[in-house]
Amino acid sequence: MKKLKLLLFLAVILVSCGLSKVKTRPLGMSQEPSTSIYDFEMPLLSGEKVKLAAYKGKKILIVNTASECGYTPQYEGLEELSKQYNDKLVVLGFPANNFGGQEPGTDVEIGAFCKENYGVTFPMFSKISVKGDDMAPLYRWLTQKNKNGWNEDAPNWNFCKYLIDEEGNLMAFYASAIKPMGEEISKAIAE
Repeated sequence: MKKLKLLLFLAVILVSCGLSKVKTRPLGMSQEPSTSIYDFEMPLLSGEKVKLAAYKGKKILIVNTASECGYTPQYEGLEELSKQYNDKLVVLGFPANNFGGQEPGTDVEIGAFCKENYGVTFPMFSKISVKGDDMAPLYRWLTQKNKNGWNEDAPNWNFCKYLIDEEGNLMAFYASAIKPMGEEISKAIAE
């Protein structure tokens, strides 16, 4: 009985901390982003640099990932999402060690883990910081209203997701508990 009470308490805490939050771009938004998502160039785990402009015309789901997190099994759903919607969506994984030290590996170790355990084929990028003073410029764009036009929600844990439309506009923020194959994300991709 004590375990059940503890689990219920933890579930309430997780939900109240925003881990199941969904936030979408306001309709009729008048503020334009000051820069474009397509201005960024990021290194893959292999070190090869990729211009995000290569993904113009497709929706982009950007996810901060970690190999030792309770949400790590979401890699499976992200891979399924990537395959199911490959004609209209690209999933981009950005490993980060900002939350609980849950991504301690090197880029090589992260790549091997993702491939061996989850068969990940979507692009995985070099480990970055997604919060704090050393936040990567891409995540500054995702989390600063004056850069992206409306959103200020930064990741509060691993596996937060940002959906970008085919023209490079930030459309939605999904907190960690929102499953990749869940209705919220699938519906937004299908639109």
